[in-house]
Amino acid sequence: MENREISYKLQKSRRSRRLRLSVYHNGSIAVSAPIAVGDGVIDRFLRLKSRWIFEKIAYFKKFKFEPIKRWGRRDYQKYKGITLNLVEQRILHFNKIYNYSVGKIAIKNQKTRWGSCSKRGNLNFNYKIALLPERLADYVVVHELCHLKEFNHSKKFWSLVGETVPNYLEMRKELKKNSLRFSN
Repeated sequence: MENREISYKLQKSRRSRRLRLSVYHNGSIAVSAPIAVGDGVIDRFLRLKSRWIFEKIAYFKKFKFEPIKRWGRRDYQKYKGITLNLVEQRILHFNKIYNYSVGKIAIKNQKTRWGSCSKRGNLNFNYKIALLPERLADYVVVHELCHLKEFNHSKKFWSLVGETVPNYLEMRKELKKNSLRFSN
């Protein structure tokens, strides 16, 4: 957009399959790209997205944001055991209804996910769910537990989630709102 300069943080990764652009509430911009993508391609990509970038920055300026707490290794060590205990208890509680075979349960320091489920039936959870309100932590546990039956986000999957968390749409929205406060 008309000779306005964009400063951004670039991260190249073997795992990236495409260019990805993020604009954060503090006005910072991040680009992730596959290793093979050259600087010229990235510059053209940013020029194409410049209007969107400046619109997002203007949008975020309208809001007053609370400072985001930065989390470190000490926090992870402190909450890892607490979170594992919480998750195991909630899985036992909800699995009385679902009766799924659960593999390993791991607590991780994930940057972008509250939880995940592997094809082998292993469940991973972000240690920060111990800091969420109980209803949101329960939603995350149920969400991952239901992936043991439906490894997708189909209507069948959401129907399973709805059996124990009927207001899951509200929980999803609230969880997305909370994710700003729980960033790394």
